[in-house]
This record gives sequence, structure tokens and C-alpha cells, in this order.
Amino acid sequence: MDLLKEPDLPEAARPESELLRELGPLLSAEAAAEAPAAGVEAADLEQAVWVRLLERGPRAPDPGGRARWLRRAVRAEARLARRRARREVPYGAAPTPAAPAGEPEDALLHGEENRALRSAVARLPGRCPQLIGALLSPRDLTYREIAGELGISQGSLGPVRSRCLGCLRRMLAAEVAAPGPWGKER
Repeated sequence: MDLLKEPDLPEAARPESELLRELGPLLSAEAAAEAPAAGVEAADLEQAVWVRLLERGPRAPDPGGRARWLRRAVRAEARLARRRARREVPYGAAPTPAAPAGEPEDALLHGEENRALRSAVARLPGRCPQLIGALLSPRDLTYREIAGELGISQGSLGPVRSRCLGCLRRMLAAEVAAPGPWGKER
């Protein structure tokens, strides 16, 4: 028995098998690139795109446009995941602090900014949500107090904070358009 021989598949399943073999590596790479900014696992993103492709059925993209379609589908699924994460509120989440007194428009804008920031912080990997949450705390904790709360050494707090802020910066850059030269939006 030859283990490397392709199994006998029914005629209807052969195109999907060829599609899987052809697009699998590209889909894995695209999903791995988009997943961190979307705040989801690469495997979940990959699965959502496969479902999207199978839902298309006989209207599957032609061989020449498959890679282009796949890239667009991965980015679309990543956008959906970001939107979904922004709308979801974890059970037992503390309400955001009240906005400073002033104009109602300012209060509204500050509230939206705080919600977007808190949402992005909650999607960070590892210890980053706790660390950034402690840094943003209204109690104004010192590095010694933050290190004690998180159970890490005070000397490693700076490098961990730097990595967490870099990850947060990349996540927010994917959601917000960067301003162009002279403060103009692109």
C-alpha cells in the first residue's frame, strides 16, 4: 500500500482537495499576517475564509483570481473580527470612568476614544491587558506597585511594557488611518 498515493475521492470532492492543496499555504500565510491586528487566532481566520469559499460553491473563483480573492477574503474577515471585538463587552467589565466636565461633544469624543482604547487593550495577548490596565489605572501606581500586582520583577516591567505598547500601537494603526504629512488624513 502506497501511503503517499492520494486517496480515492468522489468526483465532487476532488476540486476541493485540489483547492485545499493549492490555496492552503497562501491562506495560512495571509491569516497569520492579519490575525494579530484583528485580535483573533490565525486558525479562526483561516477557518472563516474556508467557510466563505465553500459557501460560494460552484461560483468559486477562477484559478487566475484565486490568490487575489483569497487575500481580499482574509482582509474582509479580519475587518469583521475587529468590528465584532469592538462591539463585544466582556461579562463583568467595569464601566468606563465619566468624561471630564465640559462641552457635550467633548464628553462624547473622549468616551468613544476611551472605549476604543479599552477594547484594544482587552484584545492584547498574554499579560499585556493587565499591565496596560495598571498603567492606565486612575490610582496612578508606581512601577514597584505594578510589578508587585503582576508578580514580575520591577526590572522586567520596562521591556514588557515596551512590547505591549508596540503590539497596541500595531493594533490601533490597523483600525485608524494614519495622518499624512502636515496632519492631513489620507
